[in-house]
Amino acid sequence: MSQVEPIRICFVCLGNICRSPTAEGVMQQLTKAAGIADRFVIDSAGTGAYHVGERADSRSRAEALRHGVELTSRARVFVAEDFERFDYLIAMDRQNYRDMQRLARDPALLRKLHLLRSFDSDASDSPDVPDPYHDSADGFARVYDICEAGCLGLLQHLRTTYDLVGGQEGDDLIDR
Repeated sequence: MSQVEPIRICFVCLGNICRSPTAEGVMQQLTKAAGIADRFVIDSAGTGAYHVGERADSRSRAEALRHGVELTSRARVFVAEDFERFDYLIAMDRQNYRDMQRLARDPALLRKLHLLRSFDSDASDSPDVPDPYHDSADGFARVYDICEAGCLGLLQHLRTTYDLVGGQEGDDLIDR
């Protein structure tokens, strides 16, 4: 029996301390709850180098913990080589999407690039996940909810695309 290559996903925002680590943590939790975490490598990055090495913003960590999700990653910068390393590059907003497009060395690699909210069928107000950095705690709660909805849609897409069958635990989260 041959080993199946993992599906590699990188979530990307500006500083990699609010939105993208939240999406990374949510996606890790969802794949774990569905019993398919071993099929994924999930990471996050930022298009700016403002916070390299830092943990996620304390407000993002607090909101995630309220939902039972621990954000453990450290901020890093998105680099052109990430187009080669990952199967899915998920931008949190249109500006980061454009910044990532400019780094693609081959136009064919752009097929890997998506907006998170494009996987959320209920995302009618904006294609962007708003940046909560200069916002109140309510902004972080809203971002968590948006990331969860987008990640649920992304996971449904991946389960269909790759015919992923998970364990019983947590499948109710996926069928919301």
